[in-house]
Amino acid sequence: MEIWPPCPAPFNLAAHVLARAETLADKPALEILHPDGAEIWSYARLRRAVLGCGTGLLALGLPKNARVLMRLGNTTAFPILYLAAIAVGLVPVPTSAALTEAEITPMAAAIAPALIVGQAGVALPDHPAPLLTDGDILAMASLPPCGYDMGDPNRLAYVVFTSGTSGRPLPVAHAHRAIWARGMMRAGWQGLRDSDRLLHAGAFNWTYTLGCGLLDPWVAGATALIPDAATKPADLPALLARHRATIFAAAPGVFRQMLRAQMPPLPALRHALSAGEALPDATRAAWEDATQTLVHQAFGLSECSTFVSGSTALPAPHGATGYPQAGRRIAVLDDAGQPAATGILAIHRSDPGLMLGYLDAPDQTAARFHGDWFLTGDQVAIAPDGAITYLGRHDDLMNAGGYRVSPIEVEAALARFAGVQEVAVTEVEPTAGTRIIACAYVAAHPIDQTAFAAHAAQNLARYKQPRTFLRLDALPRNANNKLNRRALRAILEHALHSTESP
Repeated sequence: MEIWPPCPAPFNLAAHVLARAETLADKPALEILHPDGAEIWSYARLRRAVLGCGTGLLALGLPKNARVLMRLGNTTAFPILYLAAIAVGLVPVPTSAALTEAEITPMAAAIAPALIVGQAGVALPDHPAPLLTDGDILAMASLPPCGYDMGDPNRLAYVVFTSGTSGRPLPVAHAHRAIWARGMMRAGWQGLRDSDRLLHAGAFNWTYTLGCGLLDPWVAGATALIPDAATKPADLPALLARHRATIFAAAPGVFRQMLRAQMPPLPALRHALSAGEALPDATRAAWEDATQTLVHQAFGLSECSTFVSGSTALPAPHGATGYPQAGRRIAVLDDAGQPAATGILAIHRSDPGLMLGYLDAPDQTAARFHGDWFLTGDQVAIAPDGAITYLGRHDDLMNAGGYRVSPIEVEAALARFAGVQEVAVTEVEPTAGTRIIACAYVAAHPIDQTAFAAHAAQNLARYKQPRTFLRLDALPRNANNKLNRRALRAILEHALHSTESP
C-alpha cells in the first residue's frame, strides 16, 4: 500500500493554495465566465486580495477560531473571504446560496458565527452576529497584506455542512491538512497539470466545486473557470469551446442536461470529471460518444471529499466507480465490522483528508466509527482487483420481499427505456406493513405504464421491479443538485395515497 507523505508543519491551508502565486504572478488564476466575456483574476491579484482581506478581518478584532458564516454566491468575494479567513486563523463556513431563511437559521445556530458575510438576493439567518457584505470584502482587498497564521496542520481550518439528504445537515469540521490530502485526488482522479483550464459547473459553496474547481487548480498552478450564477446547463457547451477548457467537472445531472442538445467540437478538452452522485452508464456513454473524451467519476462525501475514482492512468472498469486513490487506506466491512466483498465502505482514521469530527458533537462523531474505521454509510462491492462499485446509501437500500436491492441497479435498468430522461426509485409504504418499490421518472411525454413495467420485467428480477410509476416535471434535488431520496419518498407516498383516497 502506497503511503501518502505527512503534511508539513507548521502549515496553513491558504498559504499552501497560494504558494505558486508569486511565481505565476501574471497567469490567470480565476476566470468567472459571463455571456459576453470573463472577469479575470491573475495569481498576483488573487493573492493581494486574499492577504488584504485578511488584514481587514484582523482589524475586526474577532477571536482566533471565530466562525464566519458565508452567504455568498459565485462571486470573487467567495474565494477571497474563504482563503483570507483561513490565512489569519478564522474558520469560514460556506453554505449554499439557495438556502432559505428557514433553512439557514438553524444551521447558523449550530455553528454560532461571530460574523456573517452576505450579498443581495441571498437569504440571511435570523442571528445576532454582525453582518458584512460582499462589497465590504472586496473593499478590504486593497489593504496592506497580512501574514499567514502558521501552525499544527491538524488544527481546525473550515466547516462545511453535509447535504442533508438523509436528515438535517450536520456541520463537518476539517483541518488545514485537508488540502494536503487532496494531492491524492489530483493524481488519482483529476490528472491536473499547470497548463490546464478546468471549468467547473457547480456552486462555490459545494466542497466538490470549492476543492476541485478552485483550490486544486491553484495548488497545481492551473486556471479555474467558473460560470457565473446565471449560467444554465444549456450554455455550458459553448463556454467550454469558447474558453478552451481542457477539463470539465460537474454533477451527473448537469451532464444529462447538456446532452439534450448537440455538443460543439471541443478540441481542447482532455477529459471530464463527475462526482456528487453515481454517474449512470447511459450518461457516461452518451458523453463519451458526443465529445470523444472519457469522463472519470469519483466517490466522496463531505467528511472526506473524494477518495475512490477512475483516472486517465487507471480508468474504472465498466460499471465500477473506480479504485481507491493511491495513498488512501479504505476497507469494505460487513455488519460485524469484518472485511467483505460487499458491505459498508470505510475510511481509516489515519487518512489526512478525513474530518476532525462533527462540530461540537463528539457523540455523533464517535457513532460513525467502528474502531479505527469511519463508516461512510455507503454500500459498495469490491472486486478482486480492488475496483469499487457504488450500490447506494446503506439507508437507501430497499428491502423487497426480504431481498436487499440497490436503487442504483434498478435505476440503471429503467434508464434504458426509450424516452426516459431521468429516473429514480425508492421503497415506499402505500399501506401499513406493505412496502413496495416505486419509480419516479422525467420524460417529455407520459410513458405507457404497461410498456414500462414490461421493460422492467425483461431487465430485472421480479423482486427488483417497481410496482408503480409516476411522471414528474423534475426529480427532487437539494441545493447541490443531488437527488433527495427522502423528498422523493414523500412525493411518491403522497401520490399513492391520493390515488387510493375515495
